[in-house]
Amino acid sequence: MSTLVERTEAASGYRAGRTLPVRVELVRQLKRRRTLVMGGILTALPFVLLIAFAVGGEPDGGGNGVTLMDTATASGANFAAVNLFVSAGFLLVIPVALFCGDTVASEAGWSSLRYLLAAPVPRTRLLWSKLVVGLGLSLAAMILLPVAALAVGTVAYGWGSLEIPTGGSLAPGTAAQRLVVVVVFVFVSQLVTAGLAFWLSTKTDAALGAVGGAVGLTIVGNVLDAVTALGDWRHFLPAHWQFAWVDAIQPHPEWSGMIQGTAVSITYAVVLFALAFRGFAHKDVVS
Repeated sequence: MSTLVERTEAASGYRAGRTLPVRVELVRQLKRRRTLVMGGILTALPFVLLIAFAVGGEPDGGGNGVTLMDTATASGANFAAVNLFVSAGFLLVIPVALFCGDTVASEAGWSSLRYLLAAPVPRTRLLWSKLVVGLGLSLAAMILLPVAALAVGTVAYGWGSLEIPTGGSLAPGTAAQRLVVVVVFVFVSQLVTAGLAFWLSTKTDAALGAVGGAVGLTIVGNVLDAVTALGDWRHFLPAHWQFAWVDAIQPHPEWSGMIQGTAVSITYAVVLFALAFRGFAHKDVVS
């Protein structure tokens, strides 16, 4: 009788929303070596470019007109913009795929997923906590790179206006605001990779497979976007809009490309996240 009472009291005190708090999951992920390594790589990139410019001299567009790369050493703001330009297509894909693709699959690989669900942590709650943390760390990676680049560039080249390749410049305050817009857009454009990685993470017990699959499919999207024979069909590819943020660092910004890119990315991401939650709800978890 006493056992039955204890079980009833335990059940009455159970709150699904209190299981696996986001704070606890965040601390767990921050302590992992891959998080620290990725943070170190993103912080080191500005120094690598700084050394490259110091050794190779002033950047040169090679006679193809003035490009954003040519203005890299004009100011700290230009240096930060160039760091985003060279990394948005591939380097920033990796932390997003890693933080979102490694999250559920790694638990399965460690054979701890079934124990989390037996705690009991509701499946939706588990996925929600891991997705929030994965996206949060991805956003942190997007912020870390330009902030580190802005600091390094300001020390090396000074604090000044953002020189625009097509002519003109943006005052430091305006440039900082535009760079914030750029970071937000880059993050939104990477939501497709996040969705792919998270969905694959619920389908496999191999974290490397989920991460590699998301990176591979993102590369395929970039390749397809380069096929001009596809014509207007490329507008439905997230990769087609990944550099639309360049329009934001103009004297008179053009938002249409960024709006279209945002719509495409969010649409794909919502579908992929929904597939992940729906599939995991009925999955037979044995690992």
